Amino acid sequence: MNNRLPPAWSKHLKVQTGPKPKFPQPNLPKVNSLSRAQADEALLQQAYQFQQVKRLGEAQDLCLQVLARTPNHPLALYILGTVCLGYDDEAALRYFARAAGEEPKNPYYHLGLASAYVKVSEYSPAIRHMQYALELQPDLIEALCALGDAYIDFDKPEMALPLYEKALKINRDHPKVRIGLARALTSVGRMVEAAAYLQEAIERRIKVPAAYNDLVQTQKFTEEPKELKAILGELGNPNLEPDGAENLHLAAGKVLNDLKRYKDAFDHFNKSKQASGRNFDIDQYRRWIDSLIATFTPEMLAAKADYGNPSEVPVFVVGMPRSGTTLTEQICASHPNVHGAGELMKLRRVANAIELRRSSAGNLHSAIASITKGLSRTLAEEHLSYLKERAPAALRVVDKMPHNFELIGLIGLLFPNAKIIHCRRDAIDNCVSCYVLKFGEGHSYNTDLKTLGLYYREYDRLMQHWNEVFPGLIFENQYETLVEDQEAQSRRLIDYLGLPWDDACLRFFDRDGSVNTPSRWQVRQPIYKSSVKRWKNYEGEIQPLIDALGDLAET
Repeated sequence: MNNRLPPAWSKHLKVQTGPKPKFPQPNLPKVNSLSRAQADEALLQQAYQFQQVKRLGEAQDLCLQVLARTPNHPLALYILGTVCLGYDDEAALRYFARAAGEEPKNPYYHLGLASAYVKVSEYSPAIRHMQYALELQPDLIEALCALGDAYIDFDKPEMALPLYEKALKINRDHPKVRIGLARALTSVGRMVEAAAYLQEAIERRIKVPAAYNDLVQTQKFTEEPKELKAILGELGNPNLEPDGAENLHLAAGKVLNDLKRYKDAFDHFNKSKQASGRNFDIDQYRRWIDSLIATFTPEMLAAKADYGNPSEVPVFVVGMPRSGTTLTEQICASHPNVHGAGELMKLRRVANAIELRRSSAGNLHSAIASITKGLSRTLAEEHLSYLKERAPAALRVVDKMPHNFELIGLIGLLFPNAKIIHCRRDAIDNCVSCYVLKFGEGHSYNTDLKTLGLYYREYDRLMQHWNEVFPGLIFENQYETLVEDQEAQSRRLIDYLGLPWDDACLRFFDRDGSVNTPSRWQVRQPIYKSSVKRWKNYEGEIQPLIDALGDLAET
């Protein structure tokens, strides 16, 4: 649901003779009083306005009106792609592909298609379309930055930096360049340089709230920095947009937390959640977990025991966000025979394709019934090819998408010999660590303490079920055990993967490669214990969370 539309609107519409409708056009002339092309243009300009203010249903309806009259109108297809992006990425892929097919020399349509491929972790086609967009328009900053981002996500950060540097020469003040370059530097551990670019972005008034939030993540503060006063000053801006307020409150909270001013910090964390405006249907989620438990029974799994592929290459690191998944991946990926692939959407994409999704809660049996033995092997082989593309020689490839904990049943069908590492952490610590960070829209359970606690209970209930139906399959990796005795637990992890021990696993923080999660600062450091029982700093502020967790809260 990003606001993406090619600049220079008129370049992407057919040039018409006669007067054009004014933009915006609240009272559009009747269709029969205009040529069809003029009417299409008027509707699409209004659709664009709706898309910009996130009135997505109305934007979609107008685009569909245009397509009903002018099938395959490329701009209508493109706007529909932007509407779907982040909400229904498979639909976005289809719309962008059709737009690019209709107008193959339009770089923005290829860039839109590439962005949809990134959303579903299909980086090879994404990179191809970005590169083609740059062939069509070599100085297209959006494409340079998007390609840089894709290389970072594809674990090739060294290829991203030259792209940002080229973009910087074209336009030093473009927000995607400044923020993107800092992200690229951060992903390879060059924190000081990243901070310098972010500070310059702030001085030049480029995406100031996001720059401040990224800046304060690059270091730990032991005395009050001048940035805190500046951040609080920015919060006084009466024209501040909700996203900006969310970023600034998070930045202020992070600095105050470092300074051990915990009550003030949590006040800002609460305000950041209020600014986000998100909500979560916990009852629907509970029904989804009920359906998973009712569908993936021991009897069903026994009947499909010979499904899938016996490969031991896939490794899935699952759990709640902020439970140690990034740390665990980094330790494993420090082994010379293991590749850390980051958070992949591939498994979720398979689940969505067979309707194993939250919106289908209550009717998952038909989704599983659709998986024949032959289909399970085809899906597994396709998945293995996808992993091999990322690391052809690796004996193990780690996908650390935390929420694959919902799909362990599907993993069992496709890869009965896969290794599954479940990262678990003190429930209150885990939830507090989630709450104080900004997550994407798919994590809206994280905007309310009570809802977060109830969500955690559902996650715990599902994990209990998986351990019952897959006895002995899942390695339970307790965060507190790992930080208490890193070597012993790391050895257990590598042994579970079926690999010989390598001392490189003890120096995971020296490992090359990109880290693109909120843990990117921590995993550049040796293991530290300060996050254990961190929640006690906020004990007076988090009672709704503790109450919601119930017996899972160890106080």
